[in-house]
Amino acid sequence: MTTETSYALTRPAYVGQSHLVVTDLPLVSSFYQSMLGLKVIEKAPSGEVLGVNGMPLLTLTTGSKTQIAPRNAAGLFHTAFLMPNRTELARWLRHAAHNDVVLDGASDHLVSEAIYLSDPEGNGIEIYADRPHEAWKFHQDGQVEMATIRLDLQALYDSAPEDAWGGMADGTAIGHIHLQVGDIPEADAFYRDVLGLKLMARYPGASFFATGGYHHHIAANIWNSRGAGTRADGMTGLSDYTLRFNDKAALDNAVAALDRLEIESAKRDGGVFLKDPWGIGLTLSA
Repeated sequence: MTTETSYALTRPAYVGQSHLVVTDLPLVSSFYQSMLGLKVIEKAPSGEVLGVNGMPLLTLTTGSKTQIAPRNAAGLFHTAFLMPNRTELARWLRHAAHNDVVLDGASDHLVSEAIYLSDPEGNGIEIYADRPHEAWKFHQDGQVEMATIRLDLQALYDSAPEDAWGGMADGTAIGHIHLQVGDIPEADAFYRDVLGLKLMARYPGASFFATGGYHHHIAANIWNSRGAGTRADGMTGLSDYTLRFNDKAALDNAVAALDRLEIESAKRDGGVFLKDPWGIGLTLSA
C-alpha cells in the first residue's frame, strides 16, 4: 500500500527525528512500543531508536549522569506524531481506550484534531491528524487561523474501523515539535530571524513557526518555563531534534545566518549541529 506523504513533510523544511534522554530506558521504550505502536529499529545498552516501517522517529538514550529536569526547565513541551489521516487517528484512539491509556486532553485546532498524553517520565506527546490543507483559513498577513476548542472524542472513536490495531501506520511522522523556552521574543529572533522559519500564529505566551505555509513545524511557549536558562548536560527530556530541508537554498540560508551571527555549529551526522538559545540541540540536514 502506498502512503501519500503528509503535507507537513513536503514543505521546504520539516521535523525529522526527536531525541529524548530518559532515566528508565526499558520502561519508556515499552510505552512508546505498546501504547504508541512504534517499533525498535536499533538497540544498544545506552539507547534505542524507534520508528515506523523502518523510518526512525524517536531516539531514547540514558546514562549514569542523567539528571531529572525540573518541570520549568527549557526543553520539550511535546513531540507531535502526525497520523497519515483521520482514520488512523481514530484507530489509535480506539487502541488507547481499550488499553487504558491516560489522556491529558484533546483539542480541535481548526487545522488539526489533536490528542494529548505523556510518557512515563512526563515527556509530552501529541497524536494528531491534519485537516485538508485546502480547508485551512489564512489571515492577510499569511498567518493561519488556529483555535483550541474541545475535541469530540466520542465521535472520533465511533468513526474508527473495528479491525485489529497493528501499530502506527506507514506514513506516520513527527509533524511538529513544541518547545518550552525562556522568552518568546528570543525564540522569534532565533527560529524566525536566524533559521528562516515563518511565524504562522501567536497565542498568549507562544509562537508557532513553519515553512511553506504549514500551521507549525516548531512551536515555542513560556507557559511553564518563563525565564528559563540553558539546559544542563545530561538533563532528562529533549536533548535534540532534526530539522530536515527539502529546499537546499533554505538550508544554505540558515547555515549562512549561523556563520554571519557567529553562532557555534559543527558538522555532525551529515548535517550541521547547533544549540538554540536554551541549549536544545538541533541538526539541520538535507
